[in-house]
Amino acid sequence: MPATVKKREIFFSEIPRNCNQAESALRMLENIQGILDLEIVDPLQLNVHYDIRYLCLADIEEVLTEVGFYLDNNLLLRLKRALYSYTEMTERANIGCHRCQNQSTRDIFIDRYQQQRHGCRDHRPSHWRDYL
Repeated sequence: MPATVKKREIFFSEIPRNCNQAESALRMLENIQGILDLEIVDPLQLNVHYDIRYLCLADIEEVLTEVGFYLDNNLLLRLKRALYSYTEMTERANIGCHRCQNQSTRDIFIDRYQQQRHGCRDHRPSHWRDYL
């Protein structure tokens, strides 16, 4: 395994409205460049293998929270995230990569947007929309 490939665990919070967040996150992240392997350990834990030349854990977690996933936020996990973020930023700087926000993060949002149902979101009746 090359030094730029990382294996991290993402833990989700126990929110009753979506008890299978790991599977939903796996489906969303599976076609992203830089993510090499995804493995569901249990419904609230996802193991991610990724290459830091393309994206970092901070990007993955930021995208997941912006899309609506609830990450577990206990003290130990926050410390791990801070340590991973610091080491990955340092490694990326040492190999000449830019800051984490790159094409892969944008691709996640584009894929998510394309999968959503679209249509008229204006709740007014059509005769009120056409009034002006």
